[in-house]
Amino acid sequence: MTNLLIRLFVKHAEDPVTPAVRERFGVLSGAVGIVVNLLLFAGKYLAGILSGSIAILADSFNNLSDAGSSAVTLVGFYVSGKKPDPAHPFGHGRVEYLAGLLIGIVILLFAVELGKGSVEKIISPERVEWSLTAGGILLGSILAKLWMFSFNRTLSKRISSAALKALSGDSLSDAAATAVVFAGMLVSERFGLQLDGYLGLLVALFILYTGISSIRDALNPILGSQPDARLARQIEELVLSYEGVVGVHDLIIHDYGPGRFMVSLHAEVPESMETRAIHTIISQIELTLAERFGCEAVIHMDPMAVDDHRIVLMREKVLNIVKDVDPSLTIHDFRVVTGDTETELIFDLLVPYQFHLRDDQIVSSIQKAVRELDGSCRATVKVDKPYFPEQGTGQ
Repeated sequence: MTNLLIRLFVKHAEDPVTPAVRERFGVLSGAVGIVVNLLLFAGKYLAGILSGSIAILADSFNNLSDAGSSAVTLVGFYVSGKKPDPAHPFGHGRVEYLAGLLIGIVILLFAVELGKGSVEKIISPERVEWSLTAGGILLGSILAKLWMFSFNRTLSKRISSAALKALSGDSLSDAAATAVVFAGMLVSERFGLQLDGYLGLLVALFILYTGISSIRDALNPILGSQPDARLARQIEELVLSYEGVVGVHDLIIHDYGPGRFMVSLHAEVPESMETRAIHTIISQIELTLAERFGCEAVIHMDPMAVDDHRIVLMREKVLNIVKDVDPSLTIHDFRVVTGDTETELIFDLLVPYQFHLRDDQIVSSIQKAVRELDGSCRATVKVDKPYFPEQGTGQ
């Protein structure tokens, strides 16, 4: 069914990176969600009235809120698919993250309200009437929500969408919550136990967890989470594949919404290369990155003295000093400035986050070791932090 809907309503679905295609995927998810959840709301509301169950009534309003979430998703994808304009030169892709955040907040607020009602039902329990109609509606709802989970999960993977991932998780928790309500009704009918309020509270906890997870998934890219390590490796490998590029560092992936990003990096090149030749190579790399990953790329070139034996040897000695401090440390942008009385060794030091030593302690230790190695040398160290876990291809 999912693949059929994609074929019918998503043109060029094989190219999910394109903003227009992403918009069609999002609109499809939103439209299907609105229709299915409104039908489930009507059915469960009827079942709740017939049975007198607060758990079923609460579950029905959960479906109504889901219909609202689907509407937010639809609008979010429509807005995020708008073309760049003077006020938003990088497009509107981050609106999709805001849509996911709003969905999570709505889910969270509903969970709180449901919890209140369930506590009241626990304090003042009322008998729930079992009926085949109510049971059949609940079973149908479980199957529908399991399909919605699969549907939105498939779409979220196709376009790497936090908003659709949030909707798929919500659908799964809805199915679980409805299954608990259904099982509770059977137990209550068989043994005469008043479990309705407790079941409603359990449903509220399910929904609360889903809301928190959805908010976390939406907030991470808004706040600036680590880029995908696999994408970063692919970019590094592509840049290093060009003749003349001997190292890559300070790779940053700027996220402007799913499928929209800008890359900036430093490419180390031999200082002996002719400037025009280096510029030609760098320009070609930027074009290739744009073609392969659909991104804008800005590359800064760092000249390195790869042919000067004295500087190469000095860099190796400094690298050994750094590795003695900790094997995870690396250096880049190594330069040597020779003065009248001393030689200055200038380089950047890549230090992992939450390192066991403070930055100033590391720098002081390295500067002391460099001075002990050669009294005429002085180290000037700039501390860098990695932008993704495996970063550190510098020398």
